[in-house]
Amino acid sequence: MGSVLGGAGMSSMRRQATRKVAEQTSAASARPMPRVQSAMTSPCSSAQREGRPTRVINSLDPSQMVMARITVQSGTQFHWHNHPGPVLVNVTQGELTYVQASDCVPRCYSAGTAFIDPGRGNVHNANGATDGETILMEALFEVPSSGPDTIAVVPPDDCDL
Repeated sequence: MGSVLGGAGMSSMRRQATRKVAEQTSAASARPMPRVQSAMTSPCSSAQREGRPTRVINSLDPSQMVMARITVQSGTQFHWHNHPGPVLVNVTQGELTYVQASDCVPRCYSAGTAFIDPGRGNVHNANGATDGETILMEALFEVPSSGPDTIAVVPPDDCDL
């Protein structure tokens, strides 16, 4: 017959688990932070970094989500496309230039920054803006169970990059 753990035994296990998490957290925080390219040497101007005003995007069904890690080689340009739903993009290494077809304004995002692509027909493209690799972590929402998470579109006539 198995034993049931409760009372003081359970509290002891919780303390041990909490202590272990705290040790892992302090060990992780002791690691050196990755070097981030300074604004002085960045190919992106501060005006491009400011981006657009903050806005909230609601997901119709947050359970339909895909996580992706994307490595962009230097000089690579994505084709013009959109997504079925919102996309949270976190730049973890390098720099990404993101351009929406609606205004054709290049917006630069460097390592340690994030932005939201509203999806739902928001046509855009992007490219790696540094000499090295750019790494993105993306959370794509409202991805259909069968079908693409990226929808290719015809390039806009009035936004030649």
